[in-house]
Amino acid sequence: MESLQVSLFEEENKEDEEENPNIFRPLADRMRPETLDEYVGQKQLVAKGNLLQKMIENDQITSMIFWGPPGVGKTTLAQIIARQTRSHFINFSAVQSGIKEIREVMKKAEQNRHAHEKTIVFVDEIHRFNKAQQDAFLPYVEKGSIILIGATTENPSFEINSALLSRCRTFVLSALEQEDLAGLIRTALHSPKGLGNMKVEISDEDIEAIAAFSNGDARFCLNTLEMVVTNSPSDIYGVHVSQDILKQCLQRRSLLYDKKGEEHYNIISALHKSVRNSDVDAALYWLARMLEGGEDPLYIARRIVRMASEDIGMADSRALEICVAAYNACHYLGMPECSVHLSHAVVYLCLAPKSNALEKAYFAAKDDALKTLSEPVPMQIRNAPTRLMDDLGYGKGYEYSHDYAYHMTDMQCLPDALAGHHYYEPSDQGSEIKVKKRMEQIRMIKEHYAQLRRKK
Repeated sequence: MESLQVSLFEEENKEDEEENPNIFRPLADRMRPETLDEYVGQKQLVAKGNLLQKMIENDQITSMIFWGPPGVGKTTLAQIIARQTRSHFINFSAVQSGIKEIREVMKKAEQNRHAHEKTIVFVDEIHRFNKAQQDAFLPYVEKGSIILIGATTENPSFEINSALLSRCRTFVLSALEQEDLAGLIRTALHSPKGLGNMKVEISDEDIEAIAAFSNGDARFCLNTLEMVVTNSPSDIYGVHVSQDILKQCLQRRSLLYDKKGEEHYNIISALHKSVRNSDVDAALYWLARMLEGGEDPLYIARRIVRMASEDIGMADSRALEICVAAYNACHYLGMPECSVHLSHAVVYLCLAPKSNALEKAYFAAKDDALKTLSEPVPMQIRNAPTRLMDDLGYGKGYEYSHDYAYHMTDMQCLPDALAGHHYYEPSDQGSEIKVKKRMEQIRMIKEHYAQLRRKK
């Protein structure tokens, strides 16, 4: 079944394509599958009998999110759904559209709904929409005015509002297998839509080399093939793939680092865990992977500031100072100069004694806080800015620490329900040894005051 309406993109390019279907179109675009039978990879989703295949075949599409790395078929799958379901299809760019455009599209979708017609709105790079823009879709998804299909390279759990995400089915698309990419190359070499008219002479070994080099990305694979073919020598017999050209095209692939995608989270995780494990070499490697892949140095600087307290904390409080200084250096200088400042901070964190006592303390306090949100603040540590509050006992019994020996008392500062609870337990690492002794000293002073109070 064909969709009732072509996308805006398809409408704009219709006239040019009628004159010359391949004009200015890259090989990857010309070879884009139009049916599930032509679709490459993602068998876990579209193989016969699997959920998504059944949804498309039965025209029972619900709102969904396609999550996966670049070049694995997210947009293609949405376009196939548009062709094979009886729905109006609107191709919507998160890069170029705002609230105004969303409302215009939703108005049109409402009209379709009243005419008992379905509307599929496909949003490429949906993670680029801010919260307000994502929220604008909610009421229309809820009442069925639209079926929303979003495509994202970023983890939806982080980048898509939970309210919207809960109303969509998430399908995870994987990087394509080398075998799939090799098959895609062979199809492109023989298809009239692809390079079939050029009679390309290329070995199986070269095909496999391009497929392996493409790292699961179909778009990159076909772009590389096109680059190799168009730059190789040709004669009346066809194109003869040059080994020299092939080597040049395969010489250097951009680092596998997408600062807008899931790999972003994988590599910052690798950096963090290498630091935590005091592995200087691994930490420097992952730092370099991020910086050379184009990551914002200030993002890395912010994360290492967090690491300084999460994994080191009071065991070496200088770690936080150095990381904040590295952040400021990144702010002043930028790349490439600030790479050495980040290296300084990362190596310092690796070599510092480790303690997660502060993080554990906070989460323990957080658990209690969430369970006791209705617990009143003890009267003795409430503020009493008005006479009424003073008459009600606000601040009664408050003990000003500086008026006492050791500049402390045993006054209770926790709610009654939590009296005696302890959260921060210093480790036996670095400066926390001294911190532990100081906390023991404070405990003994407070116990002394408590004994004096009991004697009165």
